[in-house]
Amino acid sequence: MEKIITHANETYLSWSHSALNVRLSFLPTLAHQLLENKAAYAAIITSEMHKPISQAIAEVEKCALLCTYYHEYAASFLSAKTIKTEATESFVTYEPLGVILGVMPWNFPLWQVFRFAIPTLMAGNTVVVKHASNVPKCAQLLQDLIEKAGFPKGCYQNLPILSSEVAAVIAHPIIKAVSLTGSEHTGKTVAAEAGKHLKKCVVELGGNNAFIVLEDADLDAAVVTAVNARMQNAGQSCIAAKRFLVHESIADAFIFQFKTALQNLKTGDVFDKATQIGPLARLDLATALDNQVQKSIAMGAQLILGGSRDGAFYTPTLLTMVTPEMPVFIEETFGPVAAITTFSTLDEAISLSNQSNFGLGVSIFTQDIAKIKTKIAAFNEGAVFINEMVKSDPRLPFGGVKNSGYGRELAEEGLKEFVNTKTVFIQRL
Repeated sequence: MEKIITHANETYLSWSHSALNVRLSFLPTLAHQLLENKAAYAAIITSEMHKPISQAIAEVEKCALLCTYYHEYAASFLSAKTIKTEATESFVTYEPLGVILGVMPWNFPLWQVFRFAIPTLMAGNTVVVKHASNVPKCAQLLQDLIEKAGFPKGCYQNLPILSSEVAAVIAHPIIKAVSLTGSEHTGKTVAAEAGKHLKKCVVELGGNNAFIVLEDADLDAAVVTAVNARMQNAGQSCIAAKRFLVHESIADAFIFQFKTALQNLKTGDVFDKATQIGPLARLDLATALDNQVQKSIAMGAQLILGGSRDGAFYTPTLLTMVTPEMPVFIEETFGPVAAITTFSTLDEAISLSNQSNFGLGVSIFTQDIAKIKTKIAAFNEGAVFINEMVKSDPRLPFGGVKNSGYGRELAEEGLKEFVNTKTVFIQRL
């Protein structure tokens, strides 16, 4: 650990002083490398955490898209900003902080790291990454990829340590800040440790996103999106739709179409490109999910589809008559379980949506765009998506409120999370 962190700091001393166009020059090569070898890289993702191969390929492609985005826009984001004051000259510069620690999850083992590491590197920092223990090949692949693209050794390093050792890394004087994507519990632990040492942290945690279907929604479009929003990556995503709030007047029709669509999802060999649903990443995850479902059924939820487990595989599951007291409403369900609750008014739907400790995002399906735009501020969320599923996009800032964490990734905001925003004031006498 000490050797890796010291190496990162030594590289930082030169990397931080390199011209921005030099740092940016490695991104096209990295993007090309990702696209040229996407099938091979996707196979590593699939072998380690069971993501269907077609979805793993899409993850690799998204990493390449992020590289292309920052190659085009990072220079303008990081350029000095002139501000008119009474001074002869006043401006703001954006300078790197140093060595930044990333603590990353297994569910999007390449994408989650890329969206932290690439903007952080472009800002002139170096990074060390403690990846999830169940994706060691992905963890090493990331370092190999970045070094192969030409980045100086030490810019990005895999830190193969135990979770119990993370606190010692945060405390290390060379480490200047930390970015975590993970569970609510881990986020609190990391944030507390960073706070002890007055080090900045960005924490992107869980979500319990509502997917609201109003009475005037395009039902066909809503169902297609609902299936993808809930079942992609077997539901193992913080931004997946988890609570489906459906207007009572269209509930029966939505449930019928949703159930039919879920029944038509193809399961099977995760290396078959036609497969849409695979097993969860670990057996304990499937067991925990089943406990949430069974407890909710015991409290009155109606099982419409699924609800069974075979090892780590959990069948796509649909529950109706879900109330706010049930685990599948209160807790984050990290798997292919859709919980349906009905409502009668838009205000009731907003209240139900906000009835969560999480605040990552919400989807609303309606044809009355003008009306729903007047309600955007009423949603206590980091993102509001209208007639689309909540998703991360390199062009848009990503992050949540409440127990979903704080700070932002991606876009200009994400690039500037780990910089010293320095004010310069010059007065000629």
